[in-house]
Amino acid sequence: MILAEKITKLRKQNGWSQEDLAMKLNVSRQSVSKWESTASMPDLDKILKMSELFGVSTDYLLKDEAEEEGLVQEDFETGNEAIKSDSRYELTLEQANLYLELVEKAAVKIAAGVAGILLAVAVLILLSGLADGNFLAVTEDAAGGIGVVLLLVAIAAAVAVFIAQGMKLDKYEFLEKEPLLLQYGIAGIVERKKEQFAPIFSKCIIAGVTLCILGVVPILIAGAFQMSDVVCIFCVALLLVMIAAAVVLFIWSGMIHDSYQKLLEEGDYTLEKKLAEKKNAPLAAIYWPALTAVYLAVSFLTGRWDITWIIWPCSGLVFAAVCGIAAMVRGRR
Repeated sequence: MILAEKITKLRKQNGWSQEDLAMKLNVSRQSVSKWESTASMPDLDKILKMSELFGVSTDYLLKDEAEEEGLVQEDFETGNEAIKSDSRYELTLEQANLYLELVEKAAVKIAAGVAGILLAVAVLILLSGLADGNFLAVTEDAAGGIGVVLLLVAIAAAVAVFIAQGMKLDKYEFLEKEPLLLQYGIAGIVERKKEQFAPIFSKCIIAGVTLCILGVVPILIAGAFQMSDVVCIFCVALLLVMIAAAVVLFIWSGMIHDSYQKLLEEGDYTLEKKLAEKKNAPLAAIYWPALTAVYLAVSFLTGRWDITWIIWPCSGLVFAAVCGIAAMVRGRR
């Protein structure tokens, strides 16, 4: 018996019409009709709600057979870890739904935190510039001090958000590293959610890139026409505001898109890439701390913090090359 047949059977057993079930689930009658005719599938949250309404397990709804197979996992909210079965981490519908909901909420907060820091930097530059041009009734030092305080507050708030959201997502860290076993029907539902989100993801990336490019235009115009320092300061502040908006789009859409890829083991989270990541983990654990020590030592000894930052992009390229060479060597073996 498939999902469509089970919905029909359970609905009739409870004496509900399609319209009655639709009202309880807060959907249209046409949606219920499509579910029962196999024209479409309900979302994860709707399956969970039907499980509660009908008094049956999600396994019963999703599996072709009613019998439970393999190990049954506890909900992540109980604090239990995912159960490892046949060298794979088995994920239930409830866990997948909780993870997707958590990522959607975390994406908004993390994006807002990063944007807040950029906006605080824009305010700092604006206050310092206006005070330097005698456009404010305070000294330049006072304006700069106010700006720094606002920046520190924004950084502290953002860090608090990052830590809080990171702690919530920590229990799902295995999704990036371990092979997964999704219970029957979950992959299809997640794939459909990913397809529905794809146009939004594309629009966010396009809009973000456009904002970053257009943000430079006012600065170029101000430089070309040799406008006043105040105008240039406003242009820089506007650039940071536009970058902040782009960052919100990038982070929000990127985190949600990545959540689908993690569950489906696509993109950067395929089994092959997970295996390579695990093999490179010992190298990374030594490489990056050592690099940090080198960076700090060179910067303090030379005092050229304005130049030593170049160590990071160069080291990133070196690390990627080393990982590529290691993968080639493992492949030959």
